[in-house]
Amino acid sequence: MATTQTARPRTTSDTAGLVRLPGVYQPQADTRLLASVLSRTELPPAARVLDVCTGTGALAMSAARRGCTEVTAIDISRRAVLTARLNARRLGLPARVHRRSFVDFDGTFDLVLANPPYVPATTAVPSGRARCWDAGADGRALLDPLCLLAPRLLRPSGQLLLVHSDVSGVDTTLELLRSSGLVADEVARQRNPFGPVMQSRAAFLERAGLIPAGRRYEDLVVIRAGRA
Repeated sequence: MATTQTARPRTTSDTAGLVRLPGVYQPQADTRLLASVLSRTELPPAARVLDVCTGTGALAMSAARRGCTEVTAIDISRRAVLTARLNARRLGLPARVHRRSFVDFDGTFDLVLANPPYVPATTAVPSGRARCWDAGADGRALLDPLCLLAPRLLRPSGQLLLVHSDVSGVDTTLELLRSSGLVADEVARQRNPFGPVMQSRAAFLERAGLIPAGRRYEDLVVIRAGRA
């Protein structure tokens, strides 16, 4: 596995021109960081790619631009599915989009991309726009099952690229992936000041012991995992 690199944000050209319906996650620093790692990841010819929690389809489109001829994007949000389909059609890229959860998705892939909701929340069941980012009290409502199910989605030489905030527990992600039989390492990290959502929850995050008192930044981290 590669060693950690401190990645510089890519320009907005990665996501410029994408359609985004109301209620669909807007590609931000985490999307761009994962796209930057994708851009320098070696892939086999005609790689088979799955983009989990696709949102606008930004990462699926990035994979298709790399020349990946079989790109599948999934999301449980109807608006996200429609948005990603519109973007694939407008850009003329070969991405198929389905309304599905990764929990019951069948198939194996050379590359799985994932930017799931990972923000710790005060409510157990997210609603409205918060469904784009809320992920339970510790931010791991989707991260944990994804880590445990990842081996099922990967071909023998396949790899997972997953991005989330360090507030949600990078060590926990690494431990779960490794306990699932994968080799996992942090490959990119980028520090950002809290955005509006995290800023509004700073006191909750402090009370929950997820950040030290006074901290108002997060590190976005990309983790790569695959079989030895």
